[in-house]
Amino acid sequence: MSNSSSSVKKRDNETAGIYIHIPFCKQACHYCDFHFSTSMKKKEDIVQALAKELELRKSEFESVTVGTIYFGGGTPSVLSPSEIQFLIDAVYKHYKVVPDPEITLEANPDDLSKSQILALAKSRINRLSIGIQSFFEADLKLMNRAHNAQEAKACLEEATKYFDNISLDLIYGIPGATNAQWLANIEMALSFGIPHISSYALTVEPKTALAAFIKKGAISNVDDDQGYEQFHLLKDQLEAAGFVHYELSNFGKEGYFSKNNTAYWQSKSYIGIGPSAHSFNGKQRGWNINNNSKYLAAIAANELPIELETLTETDQYNEYVMTGLRTIWGVSIAKVQRDFGTEFKDYLLKNAESFISQGLLDLKDDHLCVTKKGQFLCDGIASELFRLNA
Repeated sequence: MSNSSSSVKKRDNETAGIYIHIPFCKQACHYCDFHFSTSMKKKEDIVQALAKELELRKSEFESVTVGTIYFGGGTPSVLSPSEIQFLIDAVYKHYKVVPDPEITLEANPDDLSKSQILALAKSRINRLSIGIQSFFEADLKLMNRAHNAQEAKACLEEATKYFDNISLDLIYGIPGATNAQWLANIEMALSFGIPHISSYALTVEPKTALAAFIKKGAISNVDDDQGYEQFHLLKDQLEAAGFVHYELSNFGKEGYFSKNNTAYWQSKSYIGIGPSAHSFNGKQRGWNINNNSKYLAAIAANELPIELETLTETDQYNEYVMTGLRTIWGVSIAKVQRDFGTEFKDYLLKNAESFISQGLLDLKDDHLCVTKKGQFLCDGIASELFRLNA
């Protein structure tokens, strides 16, 4: 536990982000290992506690301005428009906010009725991130999504009438989903004129229902080769449609990159509000307790239920390499020299040599970037460039 004076302190002279975790879902997706509850009994109490945590932590951002507000989860769209507005108002009450911040709400299609979309359009929310995942019923049933394919299409038809800045999520590598079906998913997404798509390979996390079904043989295991093929199909189709592949899992039209997530990848500071939410200030990383009841008890006692980790110089270098390689901006050799010194720079370049010779990395204009060939292997390549703490 921590009081506000010892929690994550903010670097000066830059905009920062606020992430608000809404730990509720209507039902559990088979692949998900995020923190959430399917019981809504404590929803009102959590909303009040989130607002109080925002107040308790305002000293962390005294000298900076908030540039992005992001409602993640869980499923933030289970909140009413008035609850969402209440939390946005709490940010504006306790923090300095830029004139036109990016305010994103993650939402599921089954929550986005016409009336809900209209209410959100009248609020300060100016970006929707919609968890479509697939337009095929078989895929949605396998993943135990709460919506069906028709709801996915209907919500996009309505949302695009009121929101220009929309992102949708798609999952590839789903057992049984052919490349032809994957291409149909991409084509359907593009038909709505969406300017941003986030897409992830289906992964089997321990202790999830998906892992149990695969172990029992009820569902085929994910096929890495299929995932590789579908990743490149996605990349080719979206780039041909004018999208920029600016981060390993994210594609955006010019002007529609996620400001919130880009700040994460560029190591900018943010505070995470709510159970299980993470915070970062460049030197320290913090994470809130992932238990709703314990979170509520701590906030009621004016305590922050946060654990802190001070990052070593090596930790900071490793994080920069990991996040930098995932983006089109790559890893700046000059920045490594400036922030970490010659020893780190020489280590990076020496260990990158074999990947450059294999065509997996490219060193151009003093930046180390993954090639198209290396993108699907990006995280593994980054781990080979890490240093171990002494």
